Amino acid sequence: MNEPMADVRDMYMAHTMMRREFRLLPQLVRDVAPGDTGRAEVVAAHADKVCLILHLHHEGEDAIVWPRLLERGGEETAAIVPTMEGQHHVIESALHEATELLSPWRTTAHGGEELADALDRLLTALLEHMALEEKEILPLAEKYITAAEWQLLGEHGMAGSPKKVLPLAFGMVMYEGDPEVVNAVLAHAPFAARLIMPIIGPRLYASHARRVYGTSTPPRVGT
Repeated sequence: MNEPMADVRDMYMAHTMMRREFRLLPQLVRDVAPGDTGRAEVVAAHADKVCLILHLHHEGEDAIVWPRLLERGGEETAAIVPTMEGQHHVIESALHEATELLSPWRTTAHGGEELADALDRLLTALLEHMALEEKEILPLAEKYITAAEWQLLGEHGMAGSPKKVLPLAFGMVMYEGDPEVVNAVLAHAPFAARLIMPIIGPRLYASHARRVYGTSTPPRVGT
């Protein structure tokens, strides 16, 4: 291919955000006192957002990344892509289990331990998947997927997200994101978004984090 190839640094940045938020989520649930529906609503609303981000992220990979790698990668991708697809099925099943439990807990604040255990199982599957993806898939993506195709992943996520969630989601990513990579991602955004997002994203996440974690600076997990 003569086209520019994928710059996968944004995937590492997205993974860092998901590692942080999903690692913190089970304890957030456990810390809600039984019957405290006000606090359960705050935590559940946050969980809904990060679960949607994860679902859209994997949906985009299923539609955009795996088919291209299988088509172009030959023996290099023949084994690893089905492994990735299998892990996605496991994660989606765990995600479904957690969201099914989230709904009644949100309104009653009862059954929190069962929900937290489900989120622990989701976290275990997700951490294993992201580590393998970073080791095996991202080098292949740099080799076989164009920059324009890679950009479709972000567009898929944005198209599936409520508009009011997008600036917060970007703020979540920026919290531990490399400024150089953040700028590279924003380079593809409309002019107004390039100007506004670096300002409002971090502010929205700081405000959101204060509600959810009690601090605007929740623990950073790095990569």
